[in-house]
Amino acid sequence: MEQEASFLNQQKISAETMAARIVPVKELLQTELDLYEVSKDAETGEHYLHYAYMHRDFTNTGEPESFHYLLPIDSDDVLGMIFGEQGYAYPEFWRKAFLRNGPEGFYIWFDPTHEEEQSEDEAIAADLLNKLRAFKENGSADPDAVRKLLEELDETRKKED
Repeated sequence: MEQEASFLNQQKISAETMAARIVPVKELLQTELDLYEVSKDAETGEHYLHYAYMHRDFTNTGEPESFHYLLPIDSDDVLGMIFGEQGYAYPEFWRKAFLRNGPEGFYIWFDPTHEEEQSEDEAIAADLLNKLRAFKENGSADPDAVRKLLEELDETRKKED
C-alpha cells in the first residue's frame, strides 16, 4: 500500500480524484434520500464507509444537492458491516475523523470529537455557573459556605478528569 497516496495523509482531496479512486464494494442501504455503502480506494486498497444523502434547499432554488461522507474503516469493520453485525448510521457510529465534501469541489477532514468535547465543556461551564449563582443568591459568604462551594466545584472538576 502506497502511504503517500493515502487519503489519510492528505488535507484536501479533489472531488475528481475521489470519483476516480473510490469504488463501491457493497451497498448496505439505499433509500430515496440516503445511501450507505462500503467502498474501497482502488489505488491503496483502503476501505471507507460511504454515506451519501440528498438535500433540497427550498429557501434557495429547491434543486437537490448531494453530500458525501467517507469514514475510514478497517477490515473487521468492513466484515461487520457487510454481514450486518455492526452499526454504521450517521451520526451515531461516526465518532472519528471522516472526509466530507463541500461546495468548492473538495473533500476535507472533519473531526466530530471536537464538537463532543465542546458540548461537554459547555455543560461543565453551565453547571459551574449554576453553583456560583446559587451561592451568590444565598448571600452567605461565611467560611463554611465558601468551603462547601469550593468542594462542589472540585467535585465537578474531578468528574471530568
